Parts: sequence; C-alpha cells; structure tokens
Amino acid sequence: MNWRKSSYSDGGDGNTCVEIADVHPRIAVRDSKAPARATLTFPAPAFTALVEHLKEGPGQKAASAVSVPV
Repeated sequence: MNWRKSSYSDGGDGNTCVEIADVHPRIAVRDSKAPARATLTFPAPAFTALVEHLKEGPGQKAASAVSVPV
C-alpha cells in the first residue's frame, strides 16, 4: 500500500495526523503515530464527502452536510 500524509502535517513534530492510501474502491486511513495499529477503510465516495464537508469549515450550517450511505 502506498500511504501518504497531508502536506499540512509538516508543522511541529510532523506526526500528528492521519495517513491515507487508495485501495480501490475504498480509502484506508491510519494514525501516523501508530501505523502498525488498526486501519480504517471507507467507501471512496463517503471519504470524499467527509473531506469536502471538513473543507467547508466550522461556520457552515449542518444542513449543508452530505449524507452518503456506508
């Protein structure tokens, strides 16, 4: 699996984020501080909806959330 970390994780100690890997048709997510521990996987559309929702920021209304079946 080809794991990658956000470019935003370079600040501080650089290991306080998650890593993702594309395992089509799912997205795998793991803790960068403990890569040998549990890995979560999500359907790619659900993961994309989550990322888009997070990009909206905290000031957005909850009604703008996208609901994707898992």
